[in-house]
Amino acid sequence: MNSEAFGLDASTYASHDLHRSERIWPETNCYVDLWIELLHSRGLDPVACMAFTVAMDFEGDQWTFFKPPPGDLYALYGIDVQELAIWRPLEVQLAEQVQRGRVPLVEVDAFHLPDTIGVSYELEHTKTTIGVQAIDLDTRSIGYFHSAGYFELGGDDFDALFDATGGGLAPYTEIAKLDQVVHRSRTELAVIARDQLRHYLTRIPKVNPVAGYSERNASEVEWLAGEDMSMFYKYAFATLRQCGACAEMASTFLAWLSDASVDPATTAATEFATIATAAKAMQFKIARMMATRKPTDVAPLLAQMEAAWDRAMSDLVGRHAT
Repeated sequence: MNSEAFGLDASTYASHDLHRSERIWPETNCYVDLWIELLHSRGLDPVACMAFTVAMDFEGDQWTFFKPPPGDLYALYGIDVQELAIWRPLEVQLAEQVQRGRVPLVEVDAFHLPDTIGVSYELEHTKTTIGVQAIDLDTRSIGYFHSAGYFELGGDDFDALFDATGGGLAPYTEIAKLDQVVHRSRTELAVIARDQLRHYLTRIPKVNPVAGYSERNASEVEWLAGEDMSMFYKYAFATLRQCGACAEMASTFLAWLSDASVDPATTAATEFATIATAAKAMQFKIARMMATRKPTDVAPLLAQMEAAWDRAMSDLVGRHAT
């Protein structure tokens, strides 16, 4: 049984510019990265759905694991996202949904994904989400969106991937229904996205989230100094990468909105870029501290980020308050 939603070739697939290496944060998180490439593969502009990033927050032990809300995806592109109840073998249900022209989004173990070689593949068990665009039950192979691109796997990797999901709780799985996709003009998308921006400005944190992060950062840096690099990677992903990548995406979105001529040029785009750059610099400084066991001072970078967030919010709220 061979099922394909719309047909792609991993060997010729070209990733979206949001994943180009020149960006401050070429990768964000598995869910956002997946949607960037899924939308791109259908000729849809993924930048349009990033209004929600302006409401980034510090959650206490992580920054917001930011994800495009299903309602925004439907309003912009006509894509309906629903949960898939897994009650048969996972691969069988994925094949049926793909045959219907849908893309299942399923949580899997990156230990079995060859595109994570050198990071997780056959090294570390870690949860991630892939979007399955093609699946062949006879040849035991899939084509899937993950991270910054589109990939294929088969054989033993296929068996291991689905064996890993068959022995316990069914993995959380969604389906992206693509049968009513709407290809809007850039101006039409921008008008909708501007309204979404105004909505998310009503949900921004009441207190500067960088200030909350700063309050506990000194003790966390002290704690990290006694840990190994594997702990640093987990910490950095949950904190600095989510903060920095979300801020860069907000900057890109605001610049896109301005370029579409539905919103004036904004200083907020520059301020979010400042946060993204400072977060990356912090990540390097902390990593160097752990490698050399020499203390580091990230307070100036945190102060820069905190001030940038205040200026960004002042600009956005001041212009969009109703």
